Amino acid sequence: MDNPKNSSQKDFPSGLDEESEQQYSLHSNLLQQFSTISSIDKAWIFNSNKDSSSQGMMFSVSQPNLLANKKRTFILSSTVTKRSDDSSVKLQWAPFPVEVSGVSVMVPSPSGLKLLIVRNSESDGACRFEIWSDSCLEKEFHVPQSKHGSVYTDGWFEGISWNSDETLIAYVAEEPSPAKPTFNDQGYKKSGSDDKDSSSWKGQGDWEEDWGETYAGKRQPALFVINITSGEVQAVKGIDKSLSVGQVVWAPSNEGSAQYLVFVGWSFETRKLGIKYCYNRPCALYVVKAPPESKTNENEIHSGEDAQALNLTQTISSAFLPRFSPDGKFLVFLSARSSVDSGAHSATNSLHRIDWPKDVKFDQSAKVHDVIPVVLCAEDDGFPGLYFSSILNDPWLSDGHTLVIPSVWHSSQVLLSVNVLSGQIKRITPDGSNFSWSLLTLHGNNIFAVSSSPVDIPQVKYGTFVEKEAGNNEWSWSDVSNPIYKCSDKVSSLLSSLTFSVLKISVKDASENSTKGSSKPYEAIFVSSKTKKSDTCDPLIVILHGGPHSVSLSSFSKSHAFLSSLGYSLLIVNYRGSLGFGEEALQSLPGNVGSQDVNDVLTAIDHVIDLGLASPSKIAVLGGSHGGFLTTHLIGQAPEKFVAAAARNPVCNLALMVGTTDIPDWCYVESYGIKGRDKITEAPSAEDLTLFYSKSPIAHIAKVKTPTVFLLGAQDLRVPISTGLQYARALKEKGVPVKVILFPNDVHGIERPQSDFESFLSIAAWFNKYCK
Repeated sequence: MDNPKNSSQKDFPSGLDEESEQQYSLHSNLLQQFSTISSIDKAWIFNSNKDSSSQGMMFSVSQPNLLANKKRTFILSSTVTKRSDDSSVKLQWAPFPVEVSGVSVMVPSPSGLKLLIVRNSESDGACRFEIWSDSCLEKEFHVPQSKHGSVYTDGWFEGISWNSDETLIAYVAEEPSPAKPTFNDQGYKKSGSDDKDSSSWKGQGDWEEDWGETYAGKRQPALFVINITSGEVQAVKGIDKSLSVGQVVWAPSNEGSAQYLVFVGWSFETRKLGIKYCYNRPCALYVVKAPPESKTNENEIHSGEDAQALNLTQTISSAFLPRFSPDGKFLVFLSARSSVDSGAHSATNSLHRIDWPKDVKFDQSAKVHDVIPVVLCAEDDGFPGLYFSSILNDPWLSDGHTLVIPSVWHSSQVLLSVNVLSGQIKRITPDGSNFSWSLLTLHGNNIFAVSSSPVDIPQVKYGTFVEKEAGNNEWSWSDVSNPIYKCSDKVSSLLSSLTFSVLKISVKDASENSTKGSSKPYEAIFVSSKTKKSDTCDPLIVILHGGPHSVSLSSFSKSHAFLSSLGYSLLIVNYRGSLGFGEEALQSLPGNVGSQDVNDVLTAIDHVIDLGLASPSKIAVLGGSHGGFLTTHLIGQAPEKFVAAAARNPVCNLALMVGTTDIPDWCYVESYGIKGRDKITEAPSAEDLTLFYSKSPIAHIAKVKTPTVFLLGAQDLRVPISTGLQYARALKEKGVPVKVILFPNDVHGIERPQSDFESFLSIAAWFNKYCK
């Protein structure tokens, strides 16, 4: 029989107490309202043969689908008409968007008359290529796994490029899997027998390295070309098997001559280290002759050494994101040589140019011209250097030598125009704005972009070039009315009550050995209510980015806006070592992690307390990855400072992490500094492990008393969960309040819709419990 005492109590789900249930019930609807705000992933403009005054435009928009635990993608179309004054446009929107499911990637042809849709199989089925015209599906080809695996659509190795006459498409796909041994009840089964024989099974075969985090099971990206008339797929020959390839583009060609491909190649020695967010992996640009359109011409076009890929950039340690000028006279590319040469996983980039010969003949390697060098130290508010990792397929203005790119500038992302012949750089987004901007597409000499802030949902903007007297030209920006970025009345009301500013924080106790750049102020983004509700301040959440060579931008974040809408002020710190402040400031951190970055955060906190913006008794801290490293360091080094903490896949013990992560080199470089590059080994010494431990949060665990919630992705290859679990268990052993939420199918980012939702709902409930 039921115990009467138990039956009188309210029943709660296992692991969920009454207070947590109340918090979830109270705030989950608001979080859902934030999460439904859509995002524009890509935009394209198509020329119209019928009406030169208007053009078609297509937006790829995404939104979390919480029930399906997937990203929902839909297409919204519009017609673009320029107003008579040429300073703005009107968009006539289709009445409803159209959801696209099962689509891996869409790539319009250069003319805009054809559209490629790729559908990768979720199992071991064929990869489907569809060629669409303006009215129907023209062609469909199924490429079997025996030819290649999934097409790469990851944004890094990814490269899909139409040739100029739109008959061939070059792309990057997974090489066919190597043969595996087959066994049956008689023992080993010789190759050549029926693979579908139900009385046998496949063995695993030799294990092969992959490229780490988010690339589990991906061994070798390779280059292929498909003929969209015949459906014939050919692997590109002449590429060394030691290269993983990506970012392919067609080189300019002359009628009747052979066609060439330019691609990025990444090499490795004994193992592949993680490549996601890791720009310090050496890479180069290569040129190779493309397969003939028909195999019948193969012998006359391919001969001897001519078929071998040539390294174009042997004089520089990093080259990627190749783009040809519209006239085909030169090739520009980005370089992360400062990352490769220093070992830092991301750093200040440089831009370069190669003059392209008509006959595609090079003497071993091309001459590389510097366009924008690495900026060591920006003067005052001057250009701090290049920081970007993506570029439009067609980034050129009509002069043919000015490209438009996004780049981080301190705590904001801005848009720049770069003259690749003179090296002249202009900031084309408003100077006085702390908003962040992203680039959608070019419209002739005009620009479609998106602008947002921590308290303003994104807004589509249209930029036009305005010529002024005396050469003081400028860009004018206008709003574009659109149905994409919508939010509920409640969210709109809450955001309207918030404000933000970017604070400059002076470096405290700069050493005599500091470089000029590392002694300059760093920044923090401060989000708060417009009005003080009483004599006391709202509780403060300190938010810390990962990397550490990354940056928190002054752009709209749904999760951060949700937290600020609950009555919290936010202090989002871009400590020294962040992107966007010059190379000297960035390189000051390796070798000083766990001290310099920790002190920068504490100094920023003291700064807002001294300004009367925060109460010292109501401070929580939140960070992921290296931000989690800082979170767990802070609660150990300043145990009286924080009333609550949340750590997402935190680095807690470098000595444990170094043997299990996909980036062991990170542990060496961030602990030792640049000299750590020469110490990297798969078998750390006792000296290495001692240093790693001393640099880790776990070295300070005896002092921790801050209640902490841990959010861990079980499939994380970057910071495996063992380091977070060890730290959480040690806190439990000490009697510190701890909560652990483990997401079994998530990787380092914890970005799957349901996981992201539960993660920030749990963080809000945890902070409310201890801060309010």
